[in-house]
This record gives sequence, structure tokens and C-alpha cells, in this order.
Amino acid sequence: MKVAILYICTGKYTVFWSDFYQSCESNFLANSSKEYFVFTDKKFRSQTGVHFIFQPKLGWPYDTLMRFDMFNRIKDQLVRFDYIFFLNANMRFLVKIEEDFLPFKEELLAVQHPGYFNKDRVNFTYESNSASLAYVAPTEGKFYFMGGFNGGKGQAYLKLIETLNENVKADLGNGIIAVWHDESHLNRYLIGKNIKVMTPAYGYHEAWDLPFEKKVVIIDKIKLGGHDFLRSDKLNFSRSAKLLFSKIFYWLRKSCNTLINRQ
Repeated sequence: MKVAILYICTGKYTVFWSDFYQSCESNFLANSSKEYFVFTDKKFRSQTGVHFIFQPKLGWPYDTLMRFDMFNRIKDQLVRFDYIFFLNANMRFLVKIEEDFLPFKEELLAVQHPGYFNKDRVNFTYESNSASLAYVAPTEGKFYFMGGFNGGKGQAYLKLIETLNENVKADLGNGIIAVWHDESHLNRYLIGKNIKVMTPAYGYHEAWDLPFEKKVVIIDKIKLGGHDFLRSDKLNFSRSAKLLFSKIFYWLRKSCNTLINRQ
């Protein structure tokens, strides 16, 4: 079985890579052939089976919002894998996770968000702006999934990447950023799909007390200065300011691509 692991660590998030890699090598799908695709702006020493892809830090929230754009850039390399998984930088595998974890009967796999697994649908934080392609109507949705661990069969996940890349860019072109960025788009896409639903045992925040075995933990960012420090945010922008910046970001990116294509 050939498995691709997608991983993003730009800026200060590079501090998480070494521990993640060691835990994944030791505990995740040990009987499968794994290769890692690491999007980073840091120079790491060469490692067998690890592909380092230069990715400049985009700033918050684009480091997370634009992840499907990053993945889509290497789709030609990903087509040879049976399964593809993405994990957040601050995830750790604590126990052995064998091949029965894989979605053999299903197309995709997603992990219930540890903050919402026991909440009623009305409390889910789906995107509520009907103009967004991440919008979920009040009558839709059964689970709320975390954005930090998901995957599936190769072709199915490549389709997810391509679709969500297009949807995020379409939203940006209209000056829209979904409330929880890539996670909002992921939750929209997964509604009605053939999914293997995993409990928060595979997304267990290490500082919380949940009724699950700790299998994959989310390392508490407070240990390393918290979200703002790791993101290097100097200002706490309002959502309206983010939307204004999104239009500028989108058109600058589009203009740059146009210039490159003309050369």
C-alpha cells in the first residue's frame, strides 16, 4: 500500500516537524510504504521518503486557507498513491495505527472535531453565509469534522483537493473568506460523501479531558507561545478587514500568474 502524507510547516510551525515525523514513522501504517510531502520555507536536511516543497509563509489565515492550492500544485506526484492523508503540523501519533484504519469500503476519511462530537447540529460552526461555496444550510450536516486530519483513497482525495481549491479561490474572488477557512470548505464538501467517520480519539487535544483513548493528539500550542506567536500576527484583524485583504491577495496572485504565463 502506497500512502502519501501531506504536511505544512512554514514560519514558526517548523518546530513541530521532527516529532511529527518520528511519531508517524513509528506508529502510523507501519506495513505500508509512506512518503511525505512537506510544504515549508525552511531548509531541512535531506530525508529518505521526504519531499520538501518550498512554500513561503502567506500569513494568517492564508497559511491554512490556501492549503488546497498547495496540494493541487503537486497533484501529478500524488496520482501514484493508493491513499493520501493530510495532518496539521502539531499532531502526534501516540499508539500503533494499523492498516484497518484505512477506508477500504469508503472513499474518504474524516475525524469528528473534539469540540463538537457531543453537540447538537444547531451548535456546529458551519459557514452561514449563503454567498460562500462553503455554505451549509440549517437542514444539512450530521457531523462537524476537524480540518487537521483527513484523507482517503488517492483519486477521491485528489478530487477533494481540486474541488476545494477551486471553491476557495472562487470565494476569494468574491471577497469571501469562510468562517473557519479550509475547515469550512471541507465540511461542506463532505456532506453526502462516502466517509469513514473517526472519533476524536484521532484528534484528541492533549489539554482536554475526552471520553476517548488518546491515539492521535493535538499538541497544545500554548506550550510554544500560542496561536498568535506561532502565526506571528502583529494585529488582530477584524473579519471585514480580512475580506478586504482577500480581494487584494486574489487579484495580486491572479495578476502575477498572468504575467508568468505571458513570459
